[in-house]
Amino acid sequence: MADLTRDDVVKVLRPAEDTVVARILATGASQEEFAKAWAWMQNDEALMNAGQELPSGRVREIIGILQAVEDDAPAVTD
Repeated sequence: MADLTRDDVVKVLRPAEDTVVARILATGASQEEFAKAWAWMQNDEALMNAGQELPSGRVREIIGILQAVEDDAPAVTD
């Protein structure tokens, strides 16, 4: 498994706050685990319908970090 780098995270989360990137890197996750967490954040229902196992370990930890960021984001209004 390839090590996850700051650049890997920033490419996906653009723009990314340094504290969020640091928290994700601190999990020790690989690039594959980060990609899996991102996929779950984007479309968890489809993954569950496809019979994917629920996330655990570092993937679940990253999802928690991303969910907290999403929950704290200001609402977009037209």
